[in-house]
Amino acid sequence: MRKVITLIVYLFISISFSQTNDIDSLSIQLAYQNQDSLKVDTSLKLIKSLYKINDYDRALKYIIESEKLSLNLNYKKGIAEITYYKALIYAQKNDYINATSGYTKSKALYTALKDTLGIAKVNNGIGLIEIKRGNYAKGLQFSLAAINELEKRHLISDLNLAYSNLAKAYYNVNAYEKALENYLKALENQEQLNDEIGINESHSKLAELYSLKNEHRKAIEYYEKIIDRNTSNKDSINGSVFPKLGGEYLKFNDYNNATKYLVKGLNINRRRNSKKDLLIALNNLGDLNLQQDRLVVAEKQLLEAGDIAKSIDNKTELLKHYKLMKSLDSTKERFDKAFLWQREYYDLKSKLNRIEKSTQKPIELELNPDFDKTTTNINDVPISRSQPEENPNKFNLIFYGLLAALTIVSTFLILIYLKRNNNIKYTQELEEKNIKIELQNEAFSEQTKHLENVNNVKDKLFSIVSHDLKDSLSSINGFIDLLKDGSLSREEFDNLIPELSENANNASLLLFNLLNWSKSQMQSLEPKPSLFDIQEVFENKVKLIEQRIENKGISLIDHSLRDFAYADRSMFEIVVQNLLANALKFCKNGDTITISNHISNGSCIISVADTGIGISKDNIEKLFQNSSYTTVGTNNEKGTGLGLSICKELVELNNGKIWVESKKDVGSTFYVQLPKSKPS
Repeated sequence: MRKVITLIVYLFISISFSQTNDIDSLSIQLAYQNQDSLKVDTSLKLIKSLYKINDYDRALKYIIESEKLSLNLNYKKGIAEITYYKALIYAQKNDYINATSGYTKSKALYTALKDTLGIAKVNNGIGLIEIKRGNYAKGLQFSLAAINELEKRHLISDLNLAYSNLAKAYYNVNAYEKALENYLKALENQEQLNDEIGINESHSKLAELYSLKNEHRKAIEYYEKIIDRNTSNKDSINGSVFPKLGGEYLKFNDYNNATKYLVKGLNINRRRNSKKDLLIALNNLGDLNLQQDRLVVAEKQLLEAGDIAKSIDNKTELLKHYKLMKSLDSTKERFDKAFLWQREYYDLKSKLNRIEKSTQKPIELELNPDFDKTTTNINDVPISRSQPEENPNKFNLIFYGLLAALTIVSTFLILIYLKRNNNIKYTQELEEKNIKIELQNEAFSEQTKHLENVNNVKDKLFSIVSHDLKDSLSSINGFIDLLKDGSLSREEFDNLIPELSENANNASLLLFNLLNWSKSQMQSLEPKPSLFDIQEVFENKVKLIEQRIENKGISLIDHSLRDFAYADRSMFEIVVQNLLANALKFCKNGDTITISNHISNGSCIISVADTGIGISKDNIEKLFQNSSYTTVGTNNEKGTGLGLSICKELVELNNGKIWVESKKDVGSTFYVQLPKSKPS
């Protein structure tokens, strides 16, 4: 390894030494040459050598001297070449005004000399300047004009520049297929030139283009090529690539690779304080954690991403941030916030679409032969160092007049802009207030509805307590008072005990139903399911009504089997108690109540059947509704009409069903279906 490094250093020193020797040799040669065109050619070789090693200041000194000599000799080829290199150096120094002026003059000279290669090189240079300045349509035409001539001569270095220029221009006018084609061509030349910076840029742009085309595997391939070539592990390269590569893996739900690259990218960019790349890492990490239901971490990362996007005015990532925040708040059921994020998203998207439409002009993607009709003529190029000025006072008057007009128009436009901004701000504030009022109104409406429901429950509760429960308790109190006053004989009291027991049972069941019904209406019933034996519940509940069944002369047939259901036992007991009480209530002397259970499709079905008075078809529909529909029993027993609605709610809370089959004057059968295991 040490030998390889030594060899590279030696080669570098050798090349540098060779270039220095060439420059020194040309400098000595130039000093002893006569003032003729040969001296200009030697000077041009020296200028080219100095340009290659980026010694622009020294090259400019030789350009100035050679330009004077060429003008004195009227050596047009020399003037054209010197003017071209002077423009190249101005372009490298980002002095685009002088560079463009120099390119225009040299092009006119090359045109007069019919030097097609010179014209192509100038077009290539102008194309690069226009693309750097954001004039993509104009730069595209200049680069296209250069390409054919450069391809004919296989000038790899110039072709590399031309293809790169074309690719950038096509990319910025959204002609992605053309951009892709030219980046691939540029990459081929860059690999021949061993241009590491160019190769990395082409790989990066190709990855972005394939990502835009939804060819994410190809995008990953090119991002990984950048990482493979980055043997020195430069943070500047990895920091830019890792967040994007992680984002590509996220498209395939490859969470392991996505996490690996996104976390690395996040750490590198925090260290580098690169806000642009940190923003991409945070947005993609927020998306990753959102997909994996790590909502707290996702929210923290996305909020930080939003702050950065606004601070650096990155509208593309800000748009992505709004979309992810809408998804996050929707997942967390914060729908009012999700609505606001959605509005921000569509506002920004509409704004970007408007900007794109306003700036979009028809762009020619192929070479237009007439693109450069205003090429400077050879006669317009100054060959001597002094030319008479043409009526400077006239131009001064025009200039000051235009300046005054521009000032007035600018002031007028600024006033319009400020007024428009104030109107927009006022409209936005008004919209925000309206949205807040709407949300408050919705909340008030929900609260009002809830209070109305609670009030209805209260009214119904008081109504039942004041009538039905009061009657039962009054009857019991009456018996107790008679007994206390000694108004009843022992024989009379014994005869009244069944009626007293009936009233007590009615009051107990009524109170039981009222409490459960009111609790369910307040939405506080929570089932606690477990496995329990159905037959055991039947046995316990039948014991409670045995005396009443006997007193009423009704037969009970028990076909229940030992079987298990998965539900809240206490809730099931309430259901069974209500169904048995109802069957007893609507049976006459000599009727039969039958209880049974069996298994169907993995569920447990229990039934309570009676041969009582039955239910009409019209009344069946009213049974399970949340209303106080009720009828008196065969012995004038009263009820609240709430028992079956409570049964329905309790059964459904336990993932079950309840229904009835009945015929008037024949009897009724109530069915309850419950799961035998925890529902998946």
